[in-house]
Amino acid sequence: MAAATHPWLNRLQHEWLLLLFTTLTLVLACVDPQPWEHYRRWLQWPTLCGLLGLLIAIQGIRDSGMVQRFAGMLVARMHSLRGVGLLLVSMTALLSMVLTNDVSLFLMVPLTVAIGGMSNLPILRMAVLEALAVNAGSTLSPIGNPQNLLIWQHAQLPFLHFVAALLPAAAVMFLLVAMLTVAWLPKHRVELYADRLGQQQRSVSLALLSVISLAMMVLMMEHGHAPLGAMLLVVPFALFSWRSLARIDWLLMATFATIFLGLGHFAELPLIDHALGRIDFKQPLALYLGGIASSQLISNVPATVLLLDRAQDALALAVAVNVGGFGVVIGSLANLIALRLAKQPHSMRLFHQVSVPFLLVCAPLVYLVTRLLS
Repeated sequence: MAAATHPWLNRLQHEWLLLLFTTLTLVLACVDPQPWEHYRRWLQWPTLCGLLGLLIAIQGIRDSGMVQRFAGMLVARMHSLRGVGLLLVSMTALLSMVLTNDVSLFLMVPLTVAIGGMSNLPILRMAVLEALAVNAGSTLSPIGNPQNLLIWQHAQLPFLHFVAALLPAAAVMFLLVAMLTVAWLPKHRVELYADRLGQQQRSVSLALLSVISLAMMVLMMEHGHAPLGAMLLVVPFALFSWRSLARIDWLLMATFATIFLGLGHFAELPLIDHALGRIDFKQPLALYLGGIASSQLISNVPATVLLLDRAQDALALAVAVNVGGFGVVIGSLANLIALRLAKQPHSMRLFHQVSVPFLLVCAPLVYLVTRLLS
């Protein structure tokens, strides 16, 4: 029994986010017990089910071998690593505008990992860049990420009005990501490793099942039926590709659950409410810094919920919480998704070495540009 559990125990030692937020959840439950209904609300069950459905579909696409085939076709037509990097970063940002930030990452990071597996493209650097790119790209669209959707629906703004208002901020963000991509990636030609090409077995039937499942899951999430969508995906994969289910990152699911519980409870503590009550969010700079700081502490979606009724300028709040997606990994949970999909060692350390300075550069530039154009 000890030998069987040892791999899980060994892996848990590296899951510091899971352990941290499990501890936070338990401590808050002891010092500030709440009714069970509050925990059910904080758990965000539809979001977790949506994440599970996406994980199932993307794992099936990976196991089908079609991502690797497409990656080989793509990289064979590119000449420089910087060119590949800019293409992937641009695709990630564009997809996030229409498919939401997490779906964009579920499509692009596996493709990036496949390209890196057959070439000299640095996978971890690209995963970090794509996490930044998805935050930048999704900023522009009312449906690009959950915080934008909340603000858009709450403020009842026209779609194009929202896009026009967020365009300066999104443009500055993406320009900085593009500049970082060029500066950070090596100035080398793409080198294909011939011995790694064509090794993956391909399954057209599994690819077809997975692509249909992904499309269905996105539609189910958009119409508020994520739990039903996830259940409908589990059955065919259990029957026809149970190995794909076994390979799902279940610890990522557990990490998100503890983050939702811990941060949801923390955001509703009386101490937090009292502290926010002392800030004048009518002042543009106070709202901007407050949105960024709260995003760093409790992630940008809970920060949006927390500040939505306190902020008179909904669009200024949107700029603040989207900028707050940079910085620490929990600033946007899309950051965590990108790093977990890449499955590279020391990913958290490198992410923070890049993302925190990126936030310190990006935040004042975005504020200056948006204030000048407002």
